[in-house]
Amino acid sequence: MEDKPHISLKPEKVFEIFGFPVTNSLLAVLIVFLVFLILNINHFLESKKDPKKRNNLYYIFNYILKSLYQFFYSVLGEETIKYFPVLASFFLFILMQNWFGLLPGVGSILIKAISHHEEQHMVPLLRGGTADLNTTLALGILSVAISNITSIQAIGFKNYVARFYRIKDPISFFIGTLEIVSEFSKMISFSFRLFGNIFAGEVLLGVIAFLLPVLASFPFLILELFVGFIQALVFTMLTCVFISLGIKHH
Repeated sequence: MEDKPHISLKPEKVFEIFGFPVTNSLLAVLIVFLVFLILNINHFLESKKDPKKRNNLYYIFNYILKSLYQFFYSVLGEETIKYFPVLASFFLFILMQNWFGLLPGVGSILIKAISHHEEQHMVPLLRGGTADLNTTLALGILSVAISNITSIQAIGFKNYVARFYRIKDPISFFIGTLEIVSEFSKMISFSFRLFGNIFAGEVLLGVIAFLLPVLASFPFLILELFVGFIQALVFTMLTCVFISLGIKHH
């Protein structure tokens, strides 16, 4: 039973809190969120200190933020300052989730759990958050919602509706309906692209580690680090582009 890699498309419940099931992927999301929160608090507190007394972590984090700002500035221009907090949070949170699933012990430390049929079986204690479709779907919905909300704030509700339907243009009813459908398709595209790449990568690493010696999986680990970075960048960049298109009046 334990001599083969554990592969499951859906997350497994590890325990309950007041009747609320906590899955291994949700537990990983909470851990990464806590680390992300600590890093942000540390950066804020260090920024209040004298520059000579700041720790190295502050300068590393500051360099990353400056690089991201310059990257988003190429798309949003002067509007970057308004949307940078959400875009940077998207990128860093997704990147940390992608890389967290590659840490030793994630997916390999097993615990006993009870299924719906009251049968005991072994499940991983932790699973990468973005290897769960629930997480990526939530991120996709949030991304599309933010791009539409910022569009309404920037151009007004009347102009926002005019993007889809214009009374003087009958053809806009057909095209506008397709545009609304495309907004929902963005959620599916975002979620499945991120989920598919990260889940497939974790399965690949698990199978390679099972079939070959430990060091043989090292090149694939480097590849997955790169894939995790690219997927976080693509997800955030698409969000940035949709925000840029949405805040324009024409």
